[in-house]
Amino acid sequence: MNFDLPESHREIQRSVRDFCLRHVAPNARRWDEEERFPSELIPHLAELGLLGIRIPEAYGGSGLDTLAYAMIVEEIAKFDGSLALTIASHNGLGTGHILRFGSEAQKQKYLPKAVTGEWLAAWALTEPGSGSDAAGMRTTAVRQGDGWVLNGTKMFITQGSVGGFCVVLASTDPSRKQKGITAFVVEHGTPGFRASKHLEKMGMRSSDTVELTFEDCYVSDEQRVGELNQGFIDTLGILDRGRVSIGALALGLGEGALDAAVKYAKDRQQFGKAISEFQAIQWMIADSRTELDAARLLVYRAAVMADSGARYSLEASTAKLFASEVGSRVCNRSLQIHGGYGYTREFPVERHLRDAKLCEIGEGTSEVQRMIIARHVLAG
Repeated sequence: MNFDLPESHREIQRSVRDFCLRHVAPNARRWDEEERFPSELIPHLAELGLLGIRIPEAYGGSGLDTLAYAMIVEEIAKFDGSLALTIASHNGLGTGHILRFGSEAQKQKYLPKAVTGEWLAAWALTEPGSGSDAAGMRTTAVRQGDGWVLNGTKMFITQGSVGGFCVVLASTDPSRKQKGITAFVVEHGTPGFRASKHLEKMGMRSSDTVELTFEDCYVSDEQRVGELNQGFIDTLGILDRGRVSIGALALGLGEGALDAAVKYAKDRQQFGKAISEFQAIQWMIADSRTELDAARLLVYRAAVMADSGARYSLEASTAKLFASEVGSRVCNRSLQIHGGYGYTREFPVERHLRDAKLCEIGEGTSEVQRMIIARHVLAG
């Protein structure tokens, strides 16, 4: 078994790190405090190929594998969880649904614009009254002539107000519950489609997160993505890869927090010596390093399995569950190492801790991941 990463992937990692040191690290705190989406970064992200990570070269993308995708998200998250979330959701959810289940015409129309950043992608599943329980979906798509009329509300949608298009899940046969859900792609500016509320969040504050409203929003049948009533089945596959990216995001946040804690522990003097010489601090650092290494193995394993074509739902949930909880623990320890300074905005660890919490909620809560894992184990 070879644990060495390909040199091509290490080169990508170095390029992303250099980009983040120049463009992200100096600005992440300000973006967070202003709760502002950094739209000025979009051209730079496109130039580096980060808006079409998994999109084939035929559509203008980078055509990279899931392992490279996970490594990119991890590297960006070391500096800014919000930006890492933007990259993850754009590549994994919005464009990912079109890439995997869209028609050739849809791929030709939407993917090249996603690669250049002309159109960012959003993806809308969650609603005010249904998160983990997709059967409770209330957004409907009713057949009208040659198209569909959408009505309903979606909640916690990343890129919801800045995206050029959004893949929306709607009930086309309510009697069948989650087996009667269909996906549609809706473009920004379509009558009846609007971002109705910007959400103020604990963390990931420079990631665009909104409530979406559909009021008699008409779309043609050509904007249906995938087969009728197969939207939720397709979504399960999208969520598997999404869980890999959220695990990578949590991993990166933990790494960034640990790096900050190690630097602080070496510099901070108490009782005549650096606090890194105290056993209590050393043990926190040792525990964090060990847990992050274990989390990385789980995340990278799931990524490699995704590229192999094997079923990896169990591995994706395991990676997401463990990495997200490790990320929060490591960020919390790192803040503790900083003491009172860690509780101020002068140091990045408080932002990392706030950002990390989302990873235990998004793409399926930790409780849902445990349900999925137990179901697989009990099924033998």
